[in-house]
Amino acid sequence: MEMLRRSSVFAAEVMEVFDRSPTDKELVSQAKALCRDYIHSRLNRTGIGWSKPEHQLSASGGMLGEVSSVLMWLGDELEYLRPNIYRNVARQLNITVASESVVSDAFLAVAAEIFSTGCYSISCLHLSSGITWGKVVSLYAVAGALAVDCVRHGHPAMVHTIVDCMGEFVRKSLVSWLKRRGGWADITKCVVNTDPSFRSHWLMSAACACGHYLKAMVFYLLRDK
Repeated sequence: MEMLRRSSVFAAEVMEVFDRSPTDKELVSQAKALCRDYIHSRLNRTGIGWSKPEHQLSASGGMLGEVSSVLMWLGDELEYLRPNIYRNVARQLNITVASESVVSDAFLAVAAEIFSTGCYSISCLHLSSGITWGKVVSLYAVAGALAVDCVRHGHPAMVHTIVDCMGEFVRKSLVSWLKRRGGWADITKCVVNTDPSFRSHWLMSAACACGHYLKAMVFYLLRDK
């Protein structure tokens, strides 16, 4: 009963954030909660057993639950475009998932490279700063795929490392952008857009995100050579 009470309190606190401008700390907390939800969905899809998040956002309803569902849907779209890119990420990066420092360094290096340059796309996924929702989705897809590798190779504790790294990257690099967009809820506009040409715009941005992820892997592999 105590666990259920804590989950209810957590849900109330998270949903309250959407009634006002979120703080930096709240945006980071939401990023980590979304990451846990995304990873769980990917582990569940691959048939790998793992403990569920104490409060599963996508099944809870509310705005953050909607954000989580949209994030997963866009992730499905991205992975459908380039299925081989978001599988066996650890092998592609040539890293061992037994080391927390190696996993965190690799994730943060790839994340930094994905967001390092701009990407032209005429849609809600584009901002001149070089940050787009397409890149954000790509980063979550990387997190999900890397988590699958970690659990599959017997290192489920690395899931928490990946979630913490996501929070750290969002705090350092995405918080200001998220605040200008009004928070995580802005991503829901990517699927309620009524423009019939929107899908092609999303696919353009998603394809660009794939390209930046590929470049990020190459830079990571070559950086110590």
